[in-house]
Amino acid sequence: MAKQTGNVVTHGLSGKIGDLLVFRQRSGQTIVSKTPTVGNKVTEAQQAHRRRFQQAVFYGKAAMATPELSEQYGTVAHKKKRTVFNIAVADFLRAPDIEQIDFSAYTGQTGDVIRIRVTDDFAVKSVHVRIANADGSLVEEGAAVPDAAAYEWTYTATQDNKSLDGDRITVLASDRPGNLTQEDISM
Repeated sequence: MAKQTGNVVTHGLSGKIGDLLVFRQRSGQTIVSKTPTVGNKVTEAQQAHRRRFQQAVFYGKAAMATPELSEQYGTVAHKKKRTVFNIAVADFLRAPDIEQIDFSAYTGQTGDVIRIRVTDDFAVKSVHVRIANADGSLVEEGAAVPDAAAYEWTYTATQDNKSLDGDRITVLASDRPGNLTQEDISM
């Protein structure tokens, strides 16, 4: 990507020139792009994406208007040379990623631990663990506790579980905008 600095002709320019170019301002820089084209037919998937993006825009505006969120997103925005709005919208559009569920230390005893690695483009808010028997009956459930970086979460068993055959561990991870990711593992 080419960059040009000190161009007195395009400095501060924004808007559309004919059907060829669009000028935008972002973080003090002038961005030039080709005029977008819009097709006539909109598919269901496109409509769903537009609705989701509209919700993300509402969330981004609310984040800018909320001092606490604006400050938190602002820290990342400054580092990435983006706006608070951009970071908040991106966070809304991306759910957390459950990278690993390590239940090797879980033998069904009270105090056994299950470790979960979860990432998000901004921050993981909570991780919830549910353990059910093969017949679907609940053994236990509760919140996992994050490490200092909130990258690895630990769930400590509070109930004895006599038989692990066919048991199912369900992990739910959520981020600040409320996106949920669920992963199920059979034992």
